[in-house]
Amino acid sequence: MSVFTTEIASDSLPSDNPIHQRLLKAYVLAAELVAGDVLEVGCGEGRGINWLLPKVKSLAAIDKIDAIIGNLKNKYPQVAFTSDFIPPFKPYANDAFDWVVSFQVIEHIEDDHFYLREIHRVLKPGGRALITTPNRPMSLSRNPWHVREYTGVELAGIAKKYFSEVQMKGLGGNDKVMTYYQQNKQAVDRIMRWDVLDLQHRLPAWMLRLPYEILNRRNRNGLKGQANDLVSSITHHDYLLQPDATNALDLFLEVRK
Repeated sequence: MSVFTTEIASDSLPSDNPIHQRLLKAYVLAAELVAGDVLEVGCGEGRGINWLLPKVKSLAAIDKIDAIIGNLKNKYPQVAFTSDFIPPFKPYANDAFDWVVSFQVIEHIEDDHFYLREIHRVLKPGGRALITTPNRPMSLSRNPWHVREYTGVELAGIAKKYFSEVQMKGLGGNDKVMTYYQQNKQAVDRIMRWDVLDLQHRLPAWMLRLPYEILNRRNRNGLKGQANDLVSSITHHDYLLQPDATNALDLFLEVRK
C-alpha cells in the first residue's frame, strides 16, 4: 500500500522529484541536530527514517495508517512505530523525548493548539522540537487537504504560547529551485484563470480533492515534460535554510520546552 499522492509526493515518481527533495531537506537538517530519544509525529511512509536513525539513541514514530505502519515495522524493527490519530499522542508519557520532529503535519490538524501542547507535554524539560509547514504567501492555490496554512509570524505567535524559546526560520531554494517554482506558478495560474467564480475558496474541501489531485498530477507531469533536466536535477542540496521565513517555501520552526 502507498499513501503517495501529489499532496504527499513520491520518492520514486520523476515528476515529484522537486517536491520530494523539498520534503527530504527537513530530515537532512534535522539529522544535524537531533540526539537522544526522538519522536517523529506524522512519519508517513518513513521518508526520513534513514536520516534520523544513525543520530539517535531511540526513535519512535506515529502515523494514522495501519497498513503503512505495518510495513514500516517490518522494514525498521528497531523503531517503535505506533498507528493512531493525533492529537493527542496517547501512547507517550510526559517528559519522554529529547526531540520531537513533525514535518508537514500541523496544517492538517484541526486543533493546532492541542497539537503544540502535546508536543510540549512529551518533551523532556529543555527538550526541542522541529516543525515544518508550507509558508502560506508562497502557496500557489488553495490546498483542500490543509485545514489552514500560516505565515511565519502567525505560527511563531502560536508557538510562543507554549514554548520558552521559539526560532522561526525558512526553507527556501537556490536559482534552480526558484525557476521550477516560477514555472509551476505560471502553470497553476493558467489553470486558475478558468476558476472565474473562485470555487477553490467557496466550495468545501472534500469537493475539491479529486480535481486538485487530477490537475496537480497533470501539471507536474507537464512540467517534467517541458523541463525534464531541471525537474530531475534538483536535489536536497538545492533547498536552503534561511534566517528569514518571509519569502521561504516552507516555515522551519524550532522550539524549546
